Amino acid sequence: MTLRTAGSMLVVFLWSVAVVLGQNGWSVTYTTQSICVLKGSTVKLTCSFRYPRGHKVTSNFWFTKMETEDIGLDPEYAGHVEYHGDKEKDCTLRITDLRERDSSTYRFRLLTDQEGGTYTGSPGVTLSVTGLQVKVTDGHQDKTLTCSTTCTLTDNPTYIWYKNGQHLDESTSPQYKDPVYSNYEDSYSCAVKGHDDLHSPAVCVQGQDCSRVTYTKRRICVLKGSTVDISCTYVGYYSTTSTFWFRSDKSTPEDLTRDPGYTGRVEYTGTYKGPFTLRISDLIEEDSAEYRFTFKTYYFEWGHSFPGTTMSVTGLQVKVTPAAEGQKTLTCITTCTLTDNPTYIWYKNGQRLDEPTSQQYSVNSYYSDSYSCAVEGHEDHHSPAVFGVRAV
Repeated sequence: MTLRTAGSMLVVFLWSVAVVLGQNGWSVTYTTQSICVLKGSTVKLTCSFRYPRGHKVTSNFWFTKMETEDIGLDPEYAGHVEYHGDKEKDCTLRITDLRERDSSTYRFRLLTDQEGGTYTGSPGVTLSVTGLQVKVTDGHQDKTLTCSTTCTLTDNPTYIWYKNGQHLDESTSPQYKDPVYSNYEDSYSCAVKGHDDLHSPAVCVQGQDCSRVTYTKRRICVLKGSTVDISCTYVGYYSTTSTFWFRSDKSTPEDLTRDPGYTGRVEYTGTYKGPFTLRISDLIEEDSAEYRFTFKTYYFEWGHSFPGTTMSVTGLQVKVTPAAEGQKTLTCITTCTLTDNPTYIWYKNGQRLDEPTSQQYSVNSYYSDSYSCAVEGHEDHHSPAVFGVRAV
């Protein structure tokens, strides 16, 4: 009787501890619950988590819709998300090259090896992604320009203003007042300090015929050895006397066609009424840079500080990681995310395989077989081959 009573007391005590842990042993703490960031930028959703003693985390992930859908496995986020956390306490998520459709509420979920060992951190982090637009309002003696966003940017940014492609002013206020009426050729654009390459489209203050340059793509990632076209559309209020492309890392703008490092590899195509294109062939990694376009007239020169298109040049490498027993996972990796969602090609012992066409490929780890990868349309620029886990 005594033993039975003591045993009952022991069971009740353990059950009480389990209840306390179930209520208080779980937590997910988000550093910020609401973030507004620029389209094209990178954001970190930082958080930490706790779970009861005796549990072991078996999996954890972020989701936006269904609690069972890991955004890391969602094709919509392929190449854009990286989990920087662990299975102990850190649950930081990094999202790159943000798009407006990435605006959502992100929540973190963890699962453990114990019965009922699942927990979702609420309310999560609400992420809003916005672009920049310049709005013009008339005043009595001046015009007010406002660098407008669809949400209030986090961290009290400093705004940068450009007039005709030239750096004009910086201010913590999103508004800028032009003390005199602008000329018809004048255009204005704004950016946020630290994200100078993510500026707004240039707008005319008087009429619609002002001078401006609009780049087709702001960031591109292309293969070493290939050919790339970098395009822009430009409008000059007056007839142009010269047009050329240059690298922004040069102390003074230098026409790429006169740069010895690009001899025989650079070509300009296009006309005033269509896209003006810079074509660079036989790309090398040293070509990675920001490229800007400028033009001159008898009365006007487009400023050199206006951001252009940033190009990263990468090669291909095959990364080998263990998978199931007797299996290896091969991944065709690059130093940047290739533009335009490429189709991958795999080679076994120099012969092209029909499948798969994805960035990863599972194989048996036979040392006698070699594997390499390429990108469709650039079959001549494939990666070095690997034997199992060893490079050739």
